[in-house]
Amino acid sequence: GGGGGGGFGGFGGFGGGQRRVKGSNLRIRVKLTLEEIANGVEKKIKVKRKKQAAGVTYKTCETCKGAGQVTRVQNTILGRMQTSAPCSTCGGAGQSIDKRPDGADAQGLVVEEETVSIKIPAGVVDGMQLKVQGRGNDAPGNGISGDLLVAIEELDHDHLQREGDNLHYDLYISISEAVLGSSKEIDTVTGKVRIKVEAGVQSGKILRLRSKGIPSINGYGKGDLLVHVNVWTPKTLTKEQKQFFEKMAKDENFTPNPEKEDKSFFEKVKDMFS
Repeated sequence: GGGGGGGFGGFGGFGGGQRRVKGSNLRIRVKLTLEEIANGVEKKIKVKRKKQAAGVTYKTCETCKGAGQVTRVQNTILGRMQTSAPCSTCGGAGQSIDKRPDGADAQGLVVEEETVSIKIPAGVVDGMQLKVQGRGNDAPGNGISGDLLVAIEELDHDHLQREGDNLHYDLYISISEAVLGSSKEIDTVTGKVRIKVEAGVQSGKILRLRSKGIPSINGYGKGDLLVHVNVWTPKTLTKEQKQFFEKMAKDENFTPNPEKEDKSFFEKVKDMFS
């Protein structure tokens, strides 16, 4: 019973209406791989932050008597006007340093390196800023600690390109694989998967792997992985290979004959964005 509101550590305990000073914010950058972004990650980061020195003691500021602000009364043509401003002696803290240990600055703070654990949700975007409350610099006296602001930097992936929550993968196959069909292993953000490439596949075909993309930061499902099939044309041929293709040049099976389902590149792009 009693003692309610004790979580505020003496809020307003140094004179009514005193405002609590907040420590300054700290900013750091965190580099993440596409896999870390897709799965969410906990990062342990070393941070240099100002902390209240051990053994420092404070006393009520004599200038503002602990109020944190100074009130001035001026006579003007409109009568007596009252203005308030933060106390310049204590910076609005309502307290000044009584005992200051060696190594502490004028506000009784020392810089210490600390390891902070940061939980980064899945789906963050390059340039996004996350806030870790209370892990910035301490404030002098009875103040509130500032925040730690974490700027996200996305590292390039060797094989995957990100576009919003979708991922793109360029798959190169040989003419033989395109003609006969094949099974190919490709990278995804959750590991490698094997996909089937049908016989007779056309260059430019897009295979859509549902929900193999990046989770939405708002929690609305996942994007897709779009595999772009590129048929690789050989640049050098042996005499026999050249003769084979010369023989096939007029063969009707080798003559382009696009059907309705073999969409043009323009139509495929249109589909992707619709």
